[in-house]
Amino acid sequence: MDMLVLVFQREGFEDILTAKTGAKAVETCMIHRPQVIVLDVMLPDLDGFEVCRRIRHITEAPILFLTAKSADLDKLMGFGIGGDDYITKPFNPLEVVARVKAHLRRHRAQTQGGTVEEGVYDYGRFKVFEHAARLEVEGLPVPCPAREFQLLVFLCKHPDRVFSRDQLYEQVWGEQSMGDDTTVMVHIRRLRERIEADPSNPRYLSTVRGLGYKLCTHPVEERPS
Repeated sequence: MDMLVLVFQREGFEDILTAKTGAKAVETCMIHRPQVIVLDVMLPDLDGFEVCRRIRHITEAPILFLTAKSADLDKLMGFGIGGDDYITKPFNPLEVVARVKAHLRRHRAQTQGGTVEEGVYDYGRFKVFEHAARLEVEGLPVPCPAREFQLLVFLCKHPDRVFSRDQLYEQVWGEQSMGDDTTVMVHIRRLRERIEADPSNPRYLSTVRGLGYKLCTHPVEERPS
């Protein structure tokens, strides 16, 4: 870790904060609100996944996992609880720095300069105007019912994060789903019909198998489950 800090310093990073335990990491995030977080999964008290869960209640800053675990299940767990990137050991410190810089640019663009005005989310093919309750696709207005629009705005505010159906229901409908999977699925399908060129092969509103849905800032070809 000392070597990684040294590389960050050589790359021009200042105000680098470190924590040797998970509890200290959570406390540090509460006090200092860092712009980006590099989190080791193996910690002496809490594992990095539990630390990530707690940090996600404090900040939306990008979280990059460092771990020796390379299994797909571990990666999916990391992304599912709010992680933004996953770097397996051994790693090149310069690669970590490069990824941190990329996430910082993306996060700053989304939170500061990524929109023409506050509450405007531009994804290229479609554009969401939160305060005007308007959706445009390829420059043309597209009708969007209130609940679908609220769901879309929520996903726009949390790009590249995976949310389960239960989480989306609680956040958008304001109550527990009580096992109601159909409602969210139907609204996701209708949103795809509005914003995707090919709803059956979505590039923006994608399914993460076994975990939920996410809105991609860098759209990829991915078939829904």
